[in-house]
Amino acid sequence: MLNFLKSSLLLTLLFLVGEPAMGKNHCTDKCGHVRIQFPFYLINKKQTTDYPPEFGLLCTQKNEAMMELPAVPIKLFVRNIDYKSQQIEIYDPQNCLVGQLLKLGNASISPFQFHTYDYGPKKFNVSFFHCDSLSCPILVQESDNEVTDPQLISCTKLKDVLSVKWMSSYYAEMLVMEWSKPHCRYCEARGQKCKWKNGTNGGTECSICRTKRIPASTIVLIAAGGVVGLIIFLLLVKALFYVYDYYEKKEEDRARIEKFLKDYRAMKPTRFTYADIKRITNGFCESLGEGAHGAVFKGMLSREILVAVKILKDTVGDGKDFINEVRAIGKIHHVNVVRLLGFCADEFHRALVYDFFPSGSLQRFLAPPDNKDVFLGWEKLQQIGLGVGRGIEYLHLGCDHRILHFDINPHNVLLDDLFVPKITDFGLAKLCPKNQSTVSMTAARGTLGYIAPEVFSRNFGNVSYKSDIYSYGMLLLEMVGGRKNTNVSVEDSFQVLYPEWIHNLLEGGDVQISIEDEGDAKIAKKLAIVGLWCIQWNPADRPSMKTVVQMLEGNGDELTAPPTPFDISGSSRTHAVVSPRHQNFELEVIHEIDENNVDHF
Repeated sequence: MLNFLKSSLLLTLLFLVGEPAMGKNHCTDKCGHVRIQFPFYLINKKQTTDYPPEFGLLCTQKNEAMMELPAVPIKLFVRNIDYKSQQIEIYDPQNCLVGQLLKLGNASISPFQFHTYDYGPKKFNVSFFHCDSLSCPILVQESDNEVTDPQLISCTKLKDVLSVKWMSSYYAEMLVMEWSKPHCRYCEARGQKCKWKNGTNGGTECSICRTKRIPASTIVLIAAGGVVGLIIFLLLVKALFYVYDYYEKKEEDRARIEKFLKDYRAMKPTRFTYADIKRITNGFCESLGEGAHGAVFKGMLSREILVAVKILKDTVGDGKDFINEVRAIGKIHHVNVVRLLGFCADEFHRALVYDFFPSGSLQRFLAPPDNKDVFLGWEKLQQIGLGVGRGIEYLHLGCDHRILHFDINPHNVLLDDLFVPKITDFGLAKLCPKNQSTVSMTAARGTLGYIAPEVFSRNFGNVSYKSDIYSYGMLLLEMVGGRKNTNVSVEDSFQVLYPEWIHNLLEGGDVQISIEDEGDAKIAKKLAIVGLWCIQWNPADRPSMKTVVQMLEGNGDELTAPPTPFDISGSSRTHAVVSPRHQNFELEVIHEIDENNVDHF
């Protein structure tokens, strides 16, 4: 911008001071449509020293050129001046030129002569009449054959004028005069300007008209004004571009929202660009939290639709596998599974767009019953646990492919305004055929404290959908205990706290939960027993999610606690089992669809 302004200033100065010098033209003036140059001049400008005084013209306030002849006191208005033929056309603005000619009579109009056309030097005798029916006196020429004009009967003769010369050049309210000196026809024919020779009032000569050089101070002022004007112009152009860009983006946003709403009604995820993601989140200005797989930000697709946008990290590949798998997840529609509204796979950027739930995650509401500000109540906890179970059952059995979540924990269970649970965060999920029997895993995945033993070591069995059931069991136990399942001591030693604690609770050990209502106690016991069945170390001993849902839907009277996996000494404990209809003794192990696919969404 600065270099452009400097260049513009330089060009302006060169334009103003270059050769030929540019300035105000002193050879030609204008009054209305009349071009005024030597020998004529404007009396207003007092240029009488270099021009003949008889050729002075006055430019009126109405921008009309007017001539006053020295010999007679009349005012003649100039319509045009032809410098090649040296003729001047005279008219009257009131269309009554004959009234001025009545004053002129047969007087001389030196240095001008009347143009004679084809009549030669003939002189005319004329009479002036005044007629009430006309706005102007009427002129009649006398002749040898006198003819009485009917329209003159009611008119009064004003004056007879003999030997007038102007009659031959008077036509249609216009009078043509001409001058012979100064003689300038030759200069006009050559396209040059006429002037007195050697500054005298004798002969004339031709010259090239140059403009007067502008003073340096004036040049500086003009240049400064030009630069200021240029800056204002550029600012206006920039403002117009800004307004255009603003409304163009508004139109793009409107089209994007309309496309999203169309996809939203069609229950399919929308693909967003990374620029869309930045606009939706207002430049990632409001963080909702950060997990192992990425940060989550609050966004807005429209005034009515708020979203949570998860920006995935550690993304690899060209995104084709990511898109294919996300499209599969986008087909999931269940009341207990968060709906995927859209996704982004733009170069190396990966993002997932979900509905926004202001209540947050289940983790916020894990509290002991005596914490009345946070604790939701046992009935509400049972409904949440049952909803999460139904969501997992849908992922395992209700989709075209079995979906293993591998990261069920309270952080990944969101609650809507009515505290209906929604399973979210499929960053570690695997898509598997329903009729296959193995999942191959190269490394443990999940959140510490919720990872099934077989995921750490194949000595406990093969990885299967039972791994999700283990994580779900830990979630139920946390809901019963009202605190997290894991603890990191000062020495950073990791401990799993809940399973044996819950066993001791059920078997009447020292650890107790304060529950006043008997019905609430039954709910807490049912949740605890189901949770303990779900965390059996042997995957074959864990019930299927369909069985878990049945157990939670019942009243819990038939449920008994499973054997504790912590009785290393082999001492006898209560080894009560769930009724045969609640058992699942066949372990179905599942293969991935394609082991070359990426392992996460």
